[in-house]
Amino acid sequence: MILPSTFFQDLLTAEYWHNHSTTIVLTLFLISALTCYACLKPKAQSLPPGPPGLPIFGNLLSLDPDLHTYFAGLAQTHGPIFKLQLGSKLGIVLTSPAVARQVLKDHDTVFANRDVPAAGRAASYGGSDIVWNPYGPEWRMLRKVCVLKMLSNTTLDSVYDLRRKEMGKTVAYLRERAGSPVNVGEQGFLTVMNVVTNMMWGGAVEGAAERERLAAGFRELVSEMTLLLGKPNVSDFFPLLARFDLQGVEKQMQALVPRFDEIYERMIGQRLTVEGQERKDFLQFLLNLKEEASGDDSKTPFTITHIKALEQDMVVGGTDTSSNTIEFAMAEILRKPEVMKKVQEELESVIGKDNMVEESHIHKLPYLQAVMKETLRLHPTLPLMVPHCPSETTTVGGYTIPKGSRVFVNVWAIHRDPSIWEQPLEFDPSRFLDTKWDFSGKDFNYFPFGSGRRICAGILMAERTVLYFLATLLHLFDWTIPQNEKLEVSEKFGIVLKMKTPLLAIPTPRISIPDFYKQS
Repeated sequence: MILPSTFFQDLLTAEYWHNHSTTIVLTLFLISALTCYACLKPKAQSLPPGPPGLPIFGNLLSLDPDLHTYFAGLAQTHGPIFKLQLGSKLGIVLTSPAVARQVLKDHDTVFANRDVPAAGRAASYGGSDIVWNPYGPEWRMLRKVCVLKMLSNTTLDSVYDLRRKEMGKTVAYLRERAGSPVNVGEQGFLTVMNVVTNMMWGGAVEGAAERERLAAGFRELVSEMTLLLGKPNVSDFFPLLARFDLQGVEKQMQALVPRFDEIYERMIGQRLTVEGQERKDFLQFLLNLKEEASGDDSKTPFTITHIKALEQDMVVGGTDTSSNTIEFAMAEILRKPEVMKKVQEELESVIGKDNMVEESHIHKLPYLQAVMKETLRLHPTLPLMVPHCPSETTTVGGYTIPKGSRVFVNVWAIHRDPSIWEQPLEFDPSRFLDTKWDFSGKDFNYFPFGSGRRICAGILMAERTVLYFLATLLHLFDWTIPQNEKLEVSEKFGIVLKMKTPLLAIPTPRISIPDFYKQS
């Protein structure tokens, strides 16, 4: 990712300048010479328009911290496709359904690769996961494992009891906190983290205290990792300087990953050495898949490294995204009492006033589904998606997109385009009732999970997690804002979109049967 104009504040320490001053000066001189040459030579390519930049640094120094809104503003001046010079990297920003379609559908194969940041490569066992792996046989194998097997409806159904158990713990906690403010995002993160880790290896962790300790440890690690992944890194903007790791970002990530790895190794080791009844969780599924693959003559084997990389994706990618969506949804609902009323009326009609929510109810709750869709329209989890990188020079929107460019799709701006959406800044779930919009990515007016080959592999799990959580919270509790507190739904840009001000809300039990609020 690229971040703000504060980028150069911590770019180089005195120690780095002292130890590498000659090399750095020579490298910067080379970059400057190449930049001047590129500017002076005749240009046969018709690049998109864009704001002027400085020599060497290009537009890096003018970037705003809130990139999604900053890019949307630039599109008003330069059009739906424009360029930014990011050091020696060329950035291309797309801000309309038409150009997004060309990249994600018409030229999907060409743009199926990623421009992998140094921190991302270090965090994913050298790009062995589904997020950063280059498009090819290995990526297709991992995609198949995730979508058709690990995260399929059948597999998710098989671990429903694990999700149900974790939801019961959350309900019991909220009952204890009745009448007191609860940090909705924090509790959502903890619940989703417990759900994810329990689905991965729930049967292998004995005791509630150990599960809580493991979840708390992961939360700290995920926070550190996302911070490093979002940190502006000179290595990503000036690849010729990457070998020096001037800010130490890669070194810090390489020190962090073994802490995740130790947990994965311990869980895998326990599972391989303990005999007995086979567990029903993702880890067992992946180990079985590896065992089956070892008997094949496949050119793309499924390895222990792949298992750990996919678990890393689940922990890092499946927690913040879902919990932030839950927090945004609850905040928007609390701002619109009429929306909360409609959701609770639908829940009572489908589930019954004195019955528990089950995941099997979700497909019968169209208005709640519309709430999730509208939340993701206004607050898409990845506002600029994960950047794409063309494998060859291609023409998009009448402009040349050079091979190796970093391509951003501003889905946040598309979802708020007044030429597409009526009253685009208004939270109105009813716009998604009886409409064609879904999460498939086929309509480029609405694609919160992406589109094409690189569409999110965890859509089914995200739907279940968010809707089950929201349905349970709104069916079992009424929610109010603490007195004298002001509810704001402002955004903080990052790897994933977050609430700038944490949502504090007070739960009040709605159901007359106390046993519903006890931990099962």
